[in-house]
Amino acid sequence: MMNPELTPFSPTLTVLSDTDRQTIIRAALQVLEHTGMTLQHDGAAALLKHAGCRQTDVGRITVPSKLVEKAIASAPPNIPLFNREGARVMDVGGRRSYFGTGSDLMAHVDGATLERTSTTLESVAQAARVCDALPNIDFIMSFAIPHEIDPRRSFVESFAAMAANSIKPIVNIADDCTDLSVIWEMSKALRGGEKPLREKPYWVHLNGPISPLKHPFKSIDKLIFCAERGMPVIYCPAPIAGSTAPMTIAGHVVQGLAECFFGLVVHQLTAPGAPFLMGMGPAVMDMATSQCCYNAPEFLMAYQAVVEMSKTLDIPNWGYAGTSDSQVPDGQAVYEAGLLTYLSAVAGSNLNHDVGYLDFARAGSLEMVVIMDEVIDQVRRMQKGIEINADQLAVEVIGQGAEQGHFLTHPHTLKHLRRTQWRPGLFCRRGYERWAAEGRTSMLERAHARMRGILNDHWPHPIPETVWGTMEHLKTDL
Repeated sequence: MMNPELTPFSPTLTVLSDTDRQTIIRAALQVLEHTGMTLQHDGAAALLKHAGCRQTDVGRITVPSKLVEKAIASAPPNIPLFNREGARVMDVGGRRSYFGTGSDLMAHVDGATLERTSTTLESVAQAARVCDALPNIDFIMSFAIPHEIDPRRSFVESFAAMAANSIKPIVNIADDCTDLSVIWEMSKALRGGEKPLREKPYWVHLNGPISPLKHPFKSIDKLIFCAERGMPVIYCPAPIAGSTAPMTIAGHVVQGLAECFFGLVVHQLTAPGAPFLMGMGPAVMDMATSQCCYNAPEFLMAYQAVVEMSKTLDIPNWGYAGTSDSQVPDGQAVYEAGLLTYLSAVAGSNLNHDVGYLDFARAGSLEMVVIMDEVIDQVRRMQKGIEINADQLAVEVIGQGAEQGHFLTHPHTLKHLRRTQWRPGLFCRRGYERWAAEGRTSMLERAHARMRGILNDHWPHPIPETVWGTMEHLKTDL
């Protein structure tokens, strides 16, 4: 696994000038100060009014710019995350990029048959186990909706299945504070109490408003719940350009940023300095098909702009990677997922989810997760940049190699071979003849074989029986 820590210079990409970024921020502040937001949480409304916000004649809450600026200043620039065993495995912030799966898929695509099956709790468990074995998948999400489970229990059951099948940090979701409270209690049991859980957070909660400009009770209640307990929370609007947000890319970004800022203010007023991740899912409605696209050029441009906002504000961000609008894990899927992954890395996006998603986030493929694990590894190799020093410049070596006529046996080659050259484990670099002799396998077939091998042979360190018993008992609270 390549270390996501960056070298002193690493490839970067920007789509906005400094002036552009400040102009977008000012526009978002204008939306908050003059248009305002619909808020369906009386406690948060009282908190905001006490801090200087006001309610308009149409019932929206407006937020002074100075309050947003104060919230930005108090949000921490780095969020450490720890795995189930208590090891620090991520520092979410700066330009460090991490990658993981997504949640709530309705179906999984079988890589061998390309047929779809409805997801179950076993789908959650299998996805967690595959991800636990893949070195470049840094965190996990459920990757499925367990259709056979009562919806009131599904998020808690999914959390328990993820915890049992992987030691990696979790990004969880919940319907409201009822099931989120059970997840919190389970996590305390796993960590050994509230204090060690606060000190070594094991999960991040994914949350968000409803576009345009609406913040439901459940969303705000969960935001406050996490703030009060010091648990990292993502507040990520998902406005759809042309449907629930302006068609223009700049307007799309302004609305999403304003919606995110509103959540940030509530969060930081509740607990200044509590860990918060900003983000935006800038989906684009294809007006010809009515599909909500994740890989349209306009999505990618708006997404890059939002990532740049987070870098400007020095707030950790929630991002995207490894997802495709293709219906099956084919050439389109690998291209779209690979492009998005590379863009996230060079933009410095922090916590990037949805690896393995297909078909406009309605289905997923574990084979795609396996393929993208290798793509991420290659991207991380490129992100290490080009080391420049006397040994790397190899001026004397060039002369010596010229005298010999090659560099194959030169000590410099042997010294740097393994460190310099990235080696694929899944992609094929063999010539046609050798590839044909070895079975003429496609990348999807090789990914399927690796996925099946993991499910047959990989088992994470088990949760102690006493802790698991406590978790099982907590489920009865629902």
